[in-house]
Amino acid sequence: MKILVVNAGSSSLKYQLLDMTDESVIAKGNCDRIGIDGHVSAKTGDGRHIEADCNFPTHTEAFEKLVEVLTTGETKVIDSMAEVSAVGHRIVQGAEVFKETCLVTDEVIDKIDGLAELAPVHNHPHALALRACKAVIPEGTPQVVVFDTAFHSTMPRKAFLYGLPYECYTDLHVRKYGFHGTSHRYVSGELAKLMGKPIEELKIVSCHLGNGSSITAVNGGKSVDTSMGFTPLDGLVMGTRCGSVDPSAVDYVEKKKGFTPDQMTEYMNKESGFLGLSGIGSDNRDIQAAASEGNERAMIVSEIFAYQIKKYIGSYAAVMNGVDSVIFTGGIGENAPEVRAAACSNLDVLGIRIDAEKNLCRGITQEISADDSKTKVWVIPTNEELLIARDTLELISK
Repeated sequence: MKILVVNAGSSSLKYQLLDMTDESVIAKGNCDRIGIDGHVSAKTGDGRHIEADCNFPTHTEAFEKLVEVLTTGETKVIDSMAEVSAVGHRIVQGAEVFKETCLVTDEVIDKIDGLAELAPVHNHPHALALRACKAVIPEGTPQVVVFDTAFHSTMPRKAFLYGLPYECYTDLHVRKYGFHGTSHRYVSGELAKLMGKPIEELKIVSCHLGNGSSITAVNGGKSVDTSMGFTPLDGLVMGTRCGSVDPSAVDYVEKKKGFTPDQMTEYMNKESGFLGLSGIGSDNRDIQAAASEGNERAMIVSEIFAYQIKKYIGSYAAVMNGVDSVIFTGGIGENAPEVRAAACSNLDVLGIRIDAEKNLCRGITQEISADDSKTKVWVIPTNEELLIARDTLELISK
């Protein structure tokens, strides 16, 4: 059985085609610059690869190109889309409307689009992609949506409510939603397999660290708290996002700079974080390289990032009354030994000790805790596409 997994952005359409008999990747690629000009990159599992400029006025044309590269030319891997049993889509914001994976209907698409105000960068493009996919794939091919926020729907009220008047929650739906749920669910499930224990018995702190970062407390397989909030802006300092800031500081900066609210939001999302603090860039590799050469502002960024990770690990251990394991995943989590080492230093109170040699690993599944570390520390590469494909297969099999 072949399943196509789609992750749509405002101007991009990433995809993977998976063979679910062995969960191998048949092909993957990206149609980007939608609505601008257009570019496609595609690669097959056996190494064939193409890149080309295209014309993508909308997501529909991008989907048509996706079908073309899968079924024709140098990157052909199937004869027709009839070989695809289902399409699984990643959706960022499901709010309290969608708490689990579901089949796509016109009503579901409308509801996803209706949540665009809560995720303006993501949900409307998701809805556009769902409609475009429906227009291109054979009639009767099921589409399935998997929501990033769904994993966090198990958070208790004490974790997701803010100290604003209660009407802000009931009338305006302002609360902590959390994101990266698909990644946190995948790596915590993989950890349970690696440790040979039922996930219901484990207390896990999952650290998804990348250009966007979030940390989640996973108790018995369920999210009980997470660092991102109403939007992905909250929590840790990130590539270009400021993370948690006193709201009065936001108001103060907005007035002093003469920003509109939208300009202030852009400032916090696109010009802050690693980029704004360092003045170097948003990529952690550049920050670490500059820090190693003695750049003071880069060193400050590294210290802040590791310090915040450490604080979340400690606070979530308190929330769960203990922690069995800490997971590092995401682009930084999987590939930055120096970040992992700094974040886990001086955590003896939680029984966390890193093995320096094991911690040198990059991009592979590896336990990096010392032999005498009471709390196990793991690096586990995330695979959101595979989890979406598994969810899709499970749902259509029912």
